Amino acid sequence: MFGTIPRPRPRPPASLLEIADLDKPCVPAHDLEEWIRATFVEDGAALYNEEHIHLLEARIGVVWCAVPLARHMLSVVGQAEIPMARGNRWAKARHDQQLVEWFGVVPDFLLTFDPMYAAAASDRAFCALVEHELYHCGQERDAYGAPKFKMDGSPKFGIRGHDVEEFVGIVRRYGASVGAGRTADFVEAALLAHDIDEPAIARVCGTCG
Repeated sequence: MFGTIPRPRPRPPASLLEIADLDKPCVPAHDLEEWIRATFVEDGAALYNEEHIHLLEARIGVVWCAVPLARHMLSVVGQAEIPMARGNRWAKARHDQQLVEWFGVVPDFLLTFDPMYAAAASDRAFCALVEHELYHCGQERDAYGAPKFKMDGSPKFGIRGHDVEEFVGIVRRYGASVGAGRTADFVEAALLAHDIDEPAIARVCGTCG
């Protein structure tokens, strides 16, 4: 059941919503990272999910980005990635320097969200988006399904793919209507439901190709 959010969720900076051509369209969202942990990850969180327990040890960077992005003819409004520079050593140095300036370290995971979508989304839809991206922030598994760890005992992180087009946990917690892609259609077909109007698709995740 959808619980009560402990405090109002952080909103995108007004500057990202008012100016179409921004010189600095990407802004680190430290308050959103704190809210995500307090809402989903930390013990006792209002919407705590034990499937994210490995993220207690993860360094997570969160960014608002006002640059429109689309994939497969759908708007992308959220993305999770393991920061990785492409190019030579100079490119990596520039890439890592920017992240360190924003977060103090190169994070294990970088979450990026569209501020326009976030500003308009309901609490339920926004929580579903955020937790969808958290589900991508996984811990690697061995051939027997056991979680992998580094030599120092910390989790070995990796990007987790979708369950179908959505995570089972998102549908269970929030319902199919806010799922990514054609999740609602898949659920309806599996239940042999009568044909009904297709729900509006408001977002897509940019993590998987």
